[in-house]
Amino acid sequence: MSPEAEVIWEHGWAGRGRLGVGQRHIVLWTFWAVLPVIRRRGQTAITQTGLCKLSWGCLDYRKGALTGDLCEDLCVAQKLVYKQCLYYDRGKKVIQADWKGQPVILKSQKEIFSSYQRLRLLDEVESQDVPETELLLMVALEVKNVLGLELSNTTMGPLWSRRRGLHWKAQVASMWSLLQQEEYIYFSLLQDFSKHVLQVIGSCGHFYAVEYLTAGHAWHKTIFPLEDAVGPSFTGTKSKVKAITDIALSFLDMVNHFDNDFSHRLHLCDIKPENFAIRNDLTVVAIDVDMAFFEPKMRDILEQNCTGDEDCNFFDCFSKCDLRIKKCGAERANNNLQVICDKIFRHWFSPNLRRPTISFPLQSRLQKAVHECAKPGPKDLTQHQQTSLHSLSELYHLLQASQRELQKADG
Repeated sequence: MSPEAEVIWEHGWAGRGRLGVGQRHIVLWTFWAVLPVIRRRGQTAITQTGLCKLSWGCLDYRKGALTGDLCEDLCVAQKLVYKQCLYYDRGKKVIQADWKGQPVILKSQKEIFSSYQRLRLLDEVESQDVPETELLLMVALEVKNVLGLELSNTTMGPLWSRRRGLHWKAQVASMWSLLQQEEYIYFSLLQDFSKHVLQVIGSCGHFYAVEYLTAGHAWHKTIFPLEDAVGPSFTGTKSKVKAITDIALSFLDMVNHFDNDFSHRLHLCDIKPENFAIRNDLTVVAIDVDMAFFEPKMRDILEQNCTGDEDCNFFDCFSKCDLRIKKCGAERANNNLQVICDKIFRHWFSPNLRRPTISFPLQSRLQKAVHECAKPGPKDLTQHQQTSLHSLSELYHLLQASQRELQKADG
């Protein structure tokens, strides 16, 4: 097991652990597609009374220590305006801001630029004569270390086209701080291939900006506040039923996409309403991927010593304990669909005395299908995969049939 996976396993129960060691150097190749953000008031980047205060960003920018495609708007033109702090914990900040009238979310895993490990190479050279192949190799090795994926130079090379220039050290240093943030890597890597992840807008130093979307909430009757996300036209019950049906189908599309459309399956190990959002076309988007792992990394994390199956549970990703060798299996025993059925679909399609349900076409059949989907699968993993495929097909069929019923009702 790799050191970074050990960090996750050790701290996973106390808090949401991350791939700490492997985050040190990652993804030069995605730096120019993203935007960390800091908002400036006076001499500070983002100034707010209280803990969610970010200092020194614009000062570092003026000193030439960091850069990014949003730094000018942030520190000079003041087109990037702070709105509110959404999250602050142990240096991690999530900030809502306004950029040219467009709401955006700013993220950074650490508060201060200097808190990120500096690329030693920057202290060893004075000129720009660093071999491109050396930089790309470093990136490729770190991507493999953190994500378990191998990327070719042809994939990463074009993203380096803007690296050279007067401020090349600031460019590389800023990029390196971003590559130590695993979530940034995921968004940057996947945004051109998936409509189900957040789009990165740009960056400034160690902060990056992503699109602003309305997140779900477990306490909300429809999980997603449809009026906020889509508009007032979704206030009626029938409109909400149509919207939820479309959103549920988008969840199924996302499951199928993450299972089949990448070189390795993408596992989501922290599935809850708050970690998803919807666009105004009702597409489901994963907005928190701190606990998402491609298959190679997932196997590395799950394969632990054990005395029973309970030792093989890693958040929403489970494995089975082989008591003969006292080792957890490397293959995940449940899957994304099963957890989504349990934690998302039950909310919509299963009656609950504590909350009134919205009536759907084919309600009883949907309820039964969701119940079957959420049940623990057979011990035989091949049989479990077949059962899951059947559940996916059945849910697709019922939800599409529900759409047709709703269309007929509209005449």
